[in-house]
Amino acid sequence: MTSADASPQPLSLRADAPLSGVVTVPGDKSISHRSLMLGALAVGETRVEGLLEGEDVLATAAALRACGAGIARDADGVWTIHGVGVGGLLQPQTALDMGNSGTSTRLLMGLMASHPLTATFTGDASLSKRPMGRVIDPLSQMGAQFAATPGGRLPLTMTGVCPALPIRYVLPVASAQVKSAVLLAGLNTPGLTTVVERTPTRDHSERMLAGFGAELTAEDTPEGRVITIRGEAELRPQAIVVPGDPSSAAFPVAAALVVPGSRVTVRNVGVNPTRDGLFRVLTAMGAQITRANLRLVGGEPVCDLEVTHGPLTGIDVPPEIAPSMIDEYPILFVIAAFAEGRTVMRGLDELRVKESDRIAVMAAGLAACGVSIEELPDGLIVHGRGGEPAPGGATVASHLDHRIAMSFAVLGLNAAKPVTVDDARPIATSFPGFLPMMRGLGAA
Repeated sequence: MTSADASPQPLSLRADAPLSGVVTVPGDKSISHRSLMLGALAVGETRVEGLLEGEDVLATAAALRACGAGIARDADGVWTIHGVGVGGLLQPQTALDMGNSGTSTRLLMGLMASHPLTATFTGDASLSKRPMGRVIDPLSQMGAQFAATPGGRLPLTMTGVCPALPIRYVLPVASAQVKSAVLLAGLNTPGLTTVVERTPTRDHSERMLAGFGAELTAEDTPEGRVITIRGEAELRPQAIVVPGDPSSAAFPVAAALVVPGSRVTVRNVGVNPTRDGLFRVLTAMGAQITRANLRLVGGEPVCDLEVTHGPLTGIDVPPEIAPSMIDEYPILFVIAAFAEGRTVMRGLDELRVKESDRIAVMAAGLAACGVSIEELPDGLIVHGRGGEPAPGGATVASHLDHRIAMSFAVLGLNAAKPVTVDDARPIATSFPGFLPMMRGLGAA
């Protein structure tokens, strides 16, 4: 199932009995991207186990190869990266195809902005609609130049600068991608580059930059979290074990909560406090989720999630939790449909500019499946059905968005009539094994 296949691939899931089993999910996408990028700037061989081999991460690997890094997959599934050193990226000879990956695009723009090279970034129809201005702005302040499609969109050509100018950048919106782009540009920039975030976002970049040997500080101040990196760094190669992606784990967790009688264990899930918001919200709704075998792997907290179906109660989700679960809201909208009472979710403006307008697309799909919703400018109110099946009976447009496709597939597990996703191909961008995993749990 790849986006190269020309014709749409409809998908409908159902559960004729409770789901049960033990599963693992793909490696964390955020950590996989950053492992490749920092490995490419270290001198020597970095080894990565558990890398997510979805299309988004493979786009990052291909772009780094085009800039001179040696990246290969061993027969045993371990990836090796032979880095070129900070400042050592080479001029790519062709345009860099980012597919559907906004993370690849924004982080690589940062990584390359402080190198003396020119790179053209292209992407698929969905990615080409997504604005890049929030990254263009700080990187332009550092001296990089951009020629973008109107609206700051792809195709986009960036001309990097060396030496770049160190800046102090206060994030106008909470965004781990913008923060990471500036810090990555700061790696090859003389002096100190500083990012200030008023609302904390996922901190994989800070943890991994420090792990690779960059001189980085992060402190909480009245202004917000102040992160400073010293440039012209020398990165040391690492051995990395990538934990399971909490955004992917959300789907088997949701399936267990949606299908009565289910018991599912998801092994080796990353539960970094900046990423585990969904599991905290579900627990507040009454979900039976046990964190077993909690441990640290490569500086990242990891555990096994043991999930048992039970009644859920709608809540007002605190808007400030959004950065720790922004990608999980589509599946939370689905879970909320089966809770008792209403679930109010606000502060989600960023969902309007993801792979699709995830608020509008989810609202339309849920309504078509008979779920009562109210769309807000910055979120959604879902009126739950108290555990009753959703009416279903609709074909839902995925809008080339992998999380939309998987979310509605899960909704169909407890629907009176089938719920059909119009095209399941985008699922391969982040979770190529989604269908085999669902079949293994007992879905049809």
